[in-house]
Amino acid sequence: MQALQVHAGPRALKHLREHGLAASDVRAIPGAAGGPKGLVLGPLDQFIFGEWLQDVAHPVHLIGASIGAWRMATACLRDPRQAFARMADDYITQEYEHKAGKAPTPTHVSEVFGAKLLEHFAGQEVQVLNHPKFRLHVFTSRGRHVLKREGRRLSRVTTPLGYLGAFATNVVSRKAMGAWLERVIFSDARDTFPLHTHDYSTRIVALDAQNLQQSILASCSIPFWLDAVHDIPGGPRGAYWDGGITDYHLHLNYASLRDGLVLYPHFQKSIIPGWLDKALKHRHRASPHLDNVVVVSPNPEWIATLPDGKLPDRNDFKRYTHDVPARVRAWRRAVAESERLRDEFQQLVERREPIAALPL
Repeated sequence: MQALQVHAGPRALKHLREHGLAASDVRAIPGAAGGPKGLVLGPLDQFIFGEWLQDVAHPVHLIGASIGAWRMATACLRDPRQAFARMADDYITQEYEHKAGKAPTPTHVSEVFGAKLLEHFAGQEVQVLNHPKFRLHVFTSRGRHVLKREGRRLSRVTTPLGYLGAFATNVVSRKAMGAWLERVIFSDARDTFPLHTHDYSTRIVALDAQNLQQSILASCSIPFWLDAVHDIPGGPRGAYWDGGITDYHLHLNYASLRDGLVLYPHFQKSIIPGWLDKALKHRHRASPHLDNVVVVSPNPEWIATLPDGKLPDRNDFKRYTHDVPARVRAWRRAVAESERLRDEFQQLVERREPIAALPL
């Protein structure tokens, strides 16, 4: 049984079947939201960023939301292999104080998680922002109207009300949700953001040393689990939340890239536009925007062999509430097993032969 599967849009599929995949083909790499699910991509990330793409002669745009933003920023550090190993270890062993029978407070989670990001990136901003090959783009969701500020008293009413409004408008039209939540991309200032963003209300802000960590924290700030991040330097004032709310799996207009392919290491083959689209199955289909996209993802049959028969997910925090060591063991085993994804991808690209990919 193969652990890795490869799917591609029409243009990318033709290229793979005729030429295979080379590092020189890759112009952009997205990193999806999805919390602990992204852990199984760690060994693959170590190979792709720590070895395979090291000698490319052109810029590669790294586009991330939520844990995907943390992953893409980690790729820009001096030693990606070590940095990804540390990221996985810190994510797996995270633990938060809480009262018996209650979840930890969002403020506490934000403080602990923010401190962990500081450990990873404080003093490393120059490395990330001046990587010779990689261009980082961090996606966040900025609240509008009743979501424009989050306070301890007001948020008990306004935040649920705002997200209820976002949910209702999104059912009618994804673009209409922009009345409640705006996409703000903190983008490498050296190059123009490479994709068209006409699909959704969008602002693009220059990424710099002052907003790097705050934008990553905001991109990971799941509503009701973490506090919003307010007034990020350089961006419009307001409350910023998880980039996955507007762009869960970053179903963007990749076809607007001038040349090359988009390599998408993902934990599933489908690319869901926004977090509120998870229940809207008709929005999970491939679109012309994915014409040049190559998705490498785990085989569902392989996933069934992992602990609990699934990828790690946020529900595991509840499943293992009273047994954190058991959760840590399960997640570590999943990451260890996912080395097969790395090995199989490495074999595919090092053979330099046509790849029998499947259509998205």
